[in-house]
Amino acid sequence: MKRVSVLMGGPSAERDVSLDSGANCAAALKEAGYQVATIDVGRDLVALVEAIRAQKPDVIFNALHGRWGEDGNIQGVLNFLGIPYTHSGLMASAIAMDKPMAKKIFAQAGLRCPEGLLLHKSQVLKGDPLPRPYVVKPANEGSSVGVQIIRKEDNARPFDGIDWPYGEYVLCEHFIQGRELTVAVMENKAMAVTELKVDGGFYDYAHKYTEGRTLHVCPAQLREDIAQEAMRMAVVAHQALGCRGISRSDFRYDDTQGDDPTKLYILETNTQPGMTALSLVPEQARHLGISYPQLCAWLVEHAACDA
Repeated sequence: MKRVSVLMGGPSAERDVSLDSGANCAAALKEAGYQVATIDVGRDLVALVEAIRAQKPDVIFNALHGRWGEDGNIQGVLNFLGIPYTHSGLMASAIAMDKPMAKKIFAQAGLRCPEGLLLHKSQVLKGDPLPRPYVVKPANEGSSVGVQIIRKEDNARPFDGIDWPYGEYVLCEHFIQGRELTVAVMENKAMAVTELKVDGGFYDYAHKYTEGRTLHVCPAQLREDIAQEAMRMAVVAHQALGCRGISRSDFRYDDTQGDDPTKLYILETNTQPGMTALSLVPEQARHLGISYPQLCAWLVEHAACDA
């Protein structure tokens, strides 16, 4: 029986989501027939290595989200230990989490991204860096942590007067009107397109993880060429970043002037998509007839180690 250790928790802003994902994955892997143990990851690297060595896993299931768990750091530790782990390796994880760098990779691969600027936070506080509406977001956070839309019709200012806790630099992008779409990629094949319809505002952290705040339409009700273009772009992004296992790419589709596949823009690619009860990858897997335990087992069986 293969031994699997599930890494969960972590010190990032997405700790609670990771604990939820990890608990779900551990239960599913037990159901799938694996010998499963969990590790609640903190900031003590020595304690983490000791816990991993004590459990002697054949595979690590990485259910960490956000900084440290999704940005290449934990992947480097596991490479050093020589233990296969799920999802993407060090390089793909680091590049995907660094949004400005990922945008450069996307552009080189011919993918459409919203135009934007990487600015020091002091520059953003001086006045609007772009015509409204525009978006400000951390350069390296996930789950829409810290994202703010600055609209024409409101009095909001970037950061709303609060201290910016996400580093010295801010990514500012033109806001794309229209629809929110997401596509998961599994072994270089797009799974489905899901449209996210929120009850107000945009698909932020609260809408992602609060039941009833967002309607998931899977498959999205799109013209076939639009759906195919979204899936094509997700696969190109997955491959351009060097992802493995499963990734999920998020899009904005501006259909305000009618259907046009050239109005589809990629926002980012997630190398560690959520695995909670409200998460999108398990939902797309169900659409394809893949159960949650089967999905988790597939990730374990396709685990690898960069080293």
